[in-house]
Amino acid sequence: MSKKVRVAIIGVGNCASSLVQGVHYYRNAAEDEFVPGLMHVNLGGIHISDIEFVAAFDIDKNKVGKDLSEAIFTEPNCTTRFFPEVPKLDVPVYRGMTHDGLGKYLGEIIEKAPGPTDDIVGILKETKTDVVVNYLPVGSEEATKWYVEQILKAGCALVNCIPVFIAREKYWQERFEQRGLPVIGDDIKSQVGATILHRVLTNLFLDRGMPIDRTYQLNTGGNTDFLNMLERARLHSKKISKTNAVKSQIERRGQRIDDDNIHVGPSDFVPWQKDNKICYLRIEGRHFGDVPMNLECRLSVEDSPNSAGVVIDAVRIAKLALNAGISGALAGPSSYFMKSPPTQYDDHDALKRTEKFIKDNALDKG
Repeated sequence: MSKKVRVAIIGVGNCASSLVQGVHYYRNAAEDEFVPGLMHVNLGGIHISDIEFVAAFDIDKNKVGKDLSEAIFTEPNCTTRFFPEVPKLDVPVYRGMTHDGLGKYLGEIIEKAPGPTDDIVGILKETKTDVVVNYLPVGSEEATKWYVEQILKAGCALVNCIPVFIAREKYWQERFEQRGLPVIGDDIKSQVGATILHRVLTNLFLDRGMPIDRTYQLNTGGNTDFLNMLERARLHSKKISKTNAVKSQIERRGQRIDDDNIHVGPSDFVPWQKDNKICYLRIEGRHFGDVPMNLECRLSVEDSPNSAGVVIDAVRIAKLALNAGISGALAGPSSYFMKSPPTQYDDHDALKRTEKFIKDNALDKG
């Protein structure tokens, strides 16, 4: 069994930039070193340095044809360059499929590369890709489903980082099971982002016997993700994903909250924020005696690095599943890493299930 994880990326944006930078930034980390954002430096026998990028796909004419090491720093990418000396990877960015992947506002700043879509299946097979990471823009429903078909044909695992529902849907679960392939999804949960903070605070209220009457989460940012989400029609699945990630924590405790009393979602595009995301969060509840109270907080994070470590862990777990012959949606890891998994466990339970998965399927378990 190979411990090398050969990774292909769909969408060479800010998240891809942070992922590639991060793998090189921590490539020489000692196995007992604490790395912010990672479960383990050595996860089930797979070190960070075992991740190899072998293919990338995009439609931006300024990225297609470039080496991945160069494309990740090409505008409109604007995330922090915390490891700018990424060596040449000899991984060209191939011309991907557009479908609905280029929305109204992105179309104003991105020009499609000329020529037809490259042979995605052939490239994935030729590069012996193990795991594909989907970083398409929010709202890319048709493009994502098209790519999933290519991934299934090529025989790769999938880590679906966007809110197009694949891992949580029975139809796609069965397709991956039939092909003997694992999938982790849907919609990546950042290390400490707006969703995980909202979930933790929600559970704190409920653990302390305090009902939640109303809550909102308002997010602004200046990267292409927030620009894309100005197109409200592309937000449908994103709002479902983010809202259910919080609402599920309330409902699993037997409480209800009306749709009018919970609002979770992107709010506006502020260009000068670039890849910085600001979240304003409010929870209204009641003390003993129905005495009202409320909590308000503000979170500021660099959006793309905030999720990159999570993806590093997810691709390694997907590789463990491939090696172990485990197929279909990985319930525990999906719940720990994603906002819209097949099953919504609370975060502590999801962590325990994920650690157990790692232990049970480790390459070096003896």
